[in-house]
Amino acid sequence: MNLSQWALLYIGIAFLLANLPWFSARRFFFGTSQPQKTLPWYLAEWFTLYIVTGLLGMGIERIVDGSNHAQGWEFYVIALCMFAVFAIPGFLWRFNIVPMLRRS
Repeated sequence: MNLSQWALLYIGIAFLLANLPWFSARRFFFGTSQPQKTLPWYLAEWFTLYIVTGLLGMGIERIVDGSNHAQGWEFYVIALCMFAVFAIPGFLWRFNIVPMLRRS
């Protein structure tokens, strides 16, 4: 695989992982199904998957380039903001669309 294919694969995986917590009623996908999972649980799962995505990205960078480049705090803040933007469809599904469907 070349660099652009790795980048597209990584972006697709990051989008999937950013939306995953919002589509599951289980805590960290392994616990029992909860009748109402609270927002702090969703955010904890989302942040954990942000860290997993970052580690996956570091692994891909090592495979493609042979080493990891040093990054400043700005890089991680921008990555967190991008991960938050990726999570918007799942967040809207969980807190806007699902309650609207339950009412009708």
